[in-house]
Amino acid sequence: MASPGNSAFAGTLRTVFLDRDGVINEKMPEGSYVTSWQEFHILPGVPAAIARLNAASLRVIVVSNQRGISLGRYTVADVESIHNRLQNLLAEHGAHVDAYYFCPHDKKDCNCRKPLPGMFEEARKAFPDIQPATSVMIGDSHSDIEFGCRIGMRTIFIAGEVTRQKPGADKAAAEADMSFDSLPQAVDELLRPAQ
Repeated sequence: MASPGNSAFAGTLRTVFLDRDGVINEKMPEGSYVTSWQEFHILPGVPAAIARLNAASLRVIVVSNQRGISLGRYTVADVESIHNRLQNLLAEHGAHVDAYYFCPHDKKDCNCRKPLPGMFEEARKAFPDIQPATSVMIGDSHSDIEFGCRIGMRTIFIAGEVTRQKPGADKAAAEADMSFDSLPQAVDELLRPAQ
């Protein structure tokens, strides 16, 4: 876990990239997928945490690998429906995500599956002021942390529920700039003023 002291992010952060499953909502057991809103269970404190990022004028962008689409488990429309419902739920808490990007491809079929940079490049097309030096990637897998590191962003690993961690979680925690148990804890650090 992060050591106490001045926030490493105070005053320099502009954009927060979030993985979805395991950061915003409960991750399914390895090999299973969130296929519908009924299976989407938002994690405790997440709406309030995102609202705090919004209130601090930080851009919030979700970047999510959704390989289940290529495997035929669900469709692009299913993912878009989940994100629309999530946006409505967040709005009830005074929160919003500025943009959602997801990779629907199988492994090695594209340039957008994390840790490849495609979703970051898509985000920069929509928000040209995004810079790696003023961004952070928050995720629960090694591919999330590697994605952020390759691009030059600072990174935060979310440990989440140990029984549902992906292989490589220990490596991700070691390589990330910081580690926390949940998104609300990470947001506490991001918004802690410099002393």
